[in-house]
Amino acid sequence: RPDVPGYADQLKGKDCEVLKLRPGITGPASLKYRDEEELLAKQADPQKYNDEVIFPDKVRINLYYLHHYSFIKDIEMIICTVLSRRMKYDNETI
Repeated sequence: RPDVPGYADQLKGKDCEVLKLRPGITGPASLKYRDEEELLAKQADPQKYNDEVIFPDKVRINLYYLHHYSFIKDIEMIICTVLSRRMKYDNETI
């Protein structure tokens, strides 16, 4: 899903490569942060947590996906999205 205005336009260097990804139904960062609203609600400073933790992690995950695309992993992501399950994406559970 698209990020709030003010984030994508702040990307610099290699992080700009995530803009090459076409928006889709799901993705590894969407799976990992499917409960993002709840996670942010638990933070003393949700904006700071998003800026310093969640957004950089989403960029990292999406860059990894961009450089390690796999049709099989895409199918697995779709299944995990439909079943609301976590999946293993290389060495990380998302």
